[in-house]
Amino acid sequence: MNLSMTRKGVGVFRYTATLLHTRRLSQDVQLSSEQNNPDHADIKEETIRARRAPDTASVFLFPGQGSQFVGMGRGLLKYGNVKEMFSVAQKVLGYDLLSLCLNGPEKDLMKTVHCQPAVFVCSLAAVERLNHENPAAIESCVATAGFSVGEFSALVFSGAMDFAEALFAVKVRAEAMQKASDHVASGMLSVIGRTQANYKHACLQAREHCLSLGIQEPVCAIANYLFPDGRVIAGHKEALDFLQENSRKLHFTRTRMLPVSGAFHTALMEPAVEPLRDVLRRIEIRRPEITVHSNVDGKRYMHDKHIQKQLAKQLVSPVKWEQTLHEIYERAQGRDFPHTYEVGPGRQLGSTLQKCNMKAFKNYTHVDVTLQED
Repeated sequence: MNLSMTRKGVGVFRYTATLLHTRRLSQDVQLSSEQNNPDHADIKEETIRARRAPDTASVFLFPGQGSQFVGMGRGLLKYGNVKEMFSVAQKVLGYDLLSLCLNGPEKDLMKTVHCQPAVFVCSLAAVERLNHENPAAIESCVATAGFSVGEFSALVFSGAMDFAEALFAVKVRAEAMQKASDHVASGMLSVIGRTQANYKHACLQAREHCLSLGIQEPVCAIANYLFPDGRVIAGHKEALDFLQENSRKLHFTRTRMLPVSGAFHTALMEPAVEPLRDVLRRIEIRRPEITVHSNVDGKRYMHDKHIQKQLAKQLVSPVKWEQTLHEIYERAQGRDFPHTYEVGPGRQLGSTLQKCNMKAFKNYTHVDVTLQED
C-alpha cells in the first residue's frame, strides 16, 4: 500500500490520546484569553513553563526493536482505539499484525520488517490501556522519548505525526533496514565493560582485524549508548567475532549477540536512509505538543524539518540513550523526579534507567502489553 492509498483507503487516523489533546485545548483557550487581555499579556510564557511541578508530571519511554514477544497485545482490544489501530495496521501493512503479535510464529515476528511495526502499534496500544487505568498519567505527561523505532511511537503520542502515516513510515524504514542488512553479514553485540574498557579503541582494533582478512571499508562502531559501561557495538560479523574472542584483553565482562539481522545505527544502514528520508518528506509532520527527545543527540525536537532530518540521521548514528536520560532527568539536588512510564513490550528501558539514575527509577512503572482476558 502506498502513501496515497494510506490516506484515501485508511484515512489519516489521528491517534494522540484524548486527554492530551483536551489539556492542550484548555491551555490554548486560556492563553488566547490572556493574549486578548492587555493586563495579562506578559504571563503567556510563564503559563507555559509553569504548567506542571516535577512531582506531578510524567515522562513516557517507548521501547524499540528487540522487546517484541509472541503474545503481546493479548487482552488490549477492549481499550479505546486499540481494535481500530490493528484494523488500520492490517490495511497499511497488508497482513494481519494482530494475529502475528498474538500467535506468531516467533521466527516471523522477530524479522525486522515485522517486529518494528509490531512494537510501534503495541506500544501505542499500551498507552490506551494506561489511559483507561490511569488517565492522570496521560494528562500530566510533559516529555517523551523512544528507543530507535520507539521514536515514532513517541512522536505519534506527542501529536507530531498521525498514526497511519507514521506506521507507513515505520513500514518503509523496516523494509529498507532489512534490505540493507541483507547486503552484508553483520550484527549487533551487547557489551558490558570494566571501567578501563575503551570501546572506541576496541572497535578500531576490530576494523584492523577485518582489513587483515581482506574486508574493504569494514564497519565496527558503537551503535547504542545504554548506561555507564553498557554499550551495543555493531558492524561486520568478523569484527564482532574478534571482539568476543578478545573480550578479556579488551576488559569486557560480558558480551552477547543480539537477535537482530543487521548492524543498525551504523554506516551499514546508509542504503536505508534515502527511502526513509523520501517518505518523511511526504507525510505530515507537526511540531510536538510535548517535549520529544531525539536519539541522535538527546535534545528536544524543535519543528517539523528538525524531525525529518534527525529521523533519517538516526539510522546511521548511535542511539544516545544514556545521554537522553541525562537530558530528561537532570535537575538540581533536592528537586523531585517525574513519574516515568515505560509504555510497550519489555522492561529494558526501565533497566537502563535504573543503571543511569536510581532516584528517577524509584518513580518508574511498566505498562505491559498483555492482559489476562476474562
